[in-house]
Amino acid sequence: MVLKHNSDLKEQIINALMEQEIETPSWGYASGGTRFFVPDDPTAARTLEEKIDDAAVVHKYTGVAPSVALHIPWDKTDDWKGLKEYAQSRGIRIGAINPNLFQMNEYMQGSVTNYDPAVRAQAVEHLLECVQIMRDTDSKVLSLWLADGTNYPGQSDFRRRKRNLLESLRSVYKELRADERILIEYKMFEPAFYHTDIGDWGMATLLAQSLGERAQTLVDLGHHALGTNIEQIVAWLLDLEMLGGFHFNSKKYADDDLTTGSANPHELFLIFCELVKAERDPEISNDVIYMIDQAHFDKPKVDGMIQSVQNIQIAYAKALIVDYQALEEAQVKQDIIAAEEILNAAYQTDVRPLLAEARQRAGLDPNPLEAYLKSSDRELRLARTK
Repeated sequence: MVLKHNSDLKEQIINALMEQEIETPSWGYASGGTRFFVPDDPTAARTLEEKIDDAAVVHKYTGVAPSVALHIPWDKTDDWKGLKEYAQSRGIRIGAINPNLFQMNEYMQGSVTNYDPAVRAQAVEHLLECVQIMRDTDSKVLSLWLADGTNYPGQSDFRRRKRNLLESLRSVYKELRADERILIEYKMFEPAFYHTDIGDWGMATLLAQSLGERAQTLVDLGHHALGTNIEQIVAWLLDLEMLGGFHFNSKKYADDDLTTGSANPHELFLIFCELVKAERDPEISNDVIYMIDQAHFDKPKVDGMIQSVQNIQIAYAKALIVDYQALEEAQVKQDIIAAEEILNAAYQTDVRPLLAEARQRAGLDPNPLEAYLKSSDRELRLARTK
């Protein structure tokens, strides 16, 4: 590979690998399951503090997961300052705040899209509560996903719901400070199956553009049909400077319970190729947050999270070693074979030695998952009881 002949490039890549930050989700450390069954998991966190502890352990072994996202009210506390300080004492910080607008009877017909102005006001109040939690915890990001939608034709009016949604979000957006932003997530279906109020990346982006420059689109890898070209969506959003962040997982069945990179690592690599190209383009300005959103109920919690972080790092490393100059030249010549082979050369390269060297330079074990599996940290989690 080119890395053998260009030590400067190798140094740049190693630095980039250890400067990457990947946020993990508090809910990924708690008990989860399907709508059919929630199995007991002795490794699952039982309290908010244990979620923070688990996130801190992932950062301890990977060195690139310094923040944990919270979900409100799943992660409610009466002492936000104390929680912030507790996270800091464990070596991490509080990341994105995720409001919950889908677990109350009042929201059966929608939250911020509801016909009832009292219900919409209640939903907006919760969003503003989450903005205050952001400030209490030094977070700068409100990450919004809505379950709003309908199941039957004629059940509700699309345009009226869209207007209610935009009016509600404007009430929240105007309260954001200059250094705060809202990321709008989308999902094609589920739990509503006839229509979802924010059903795709275009809807989310139009909403964000209507709100203003502190609103952007959040791409969840699990929220797409199996044939969707997510890397194209990423490229468009980067070019529009509207990509705010990711929820990394897997879209094997259009939701986000599978660990990142477990089903289609090649897709993850191609997505990172678009991100790396944009990072190197001086005409594009993006501040993209890398966040994991997975509830891997059939894998031990911390184990699965470290595995996902490693998979993201591997995809990023492979994207970093692509010869983009040669790729562009092949594209201009319309040499399809050459272009594909350039990508394949990087994808088929074993980047684990490169990552091992980067971790060792940072004072970490070269194999985070293996180190954790042999550690007393894992023994403590296996000893948890319900």
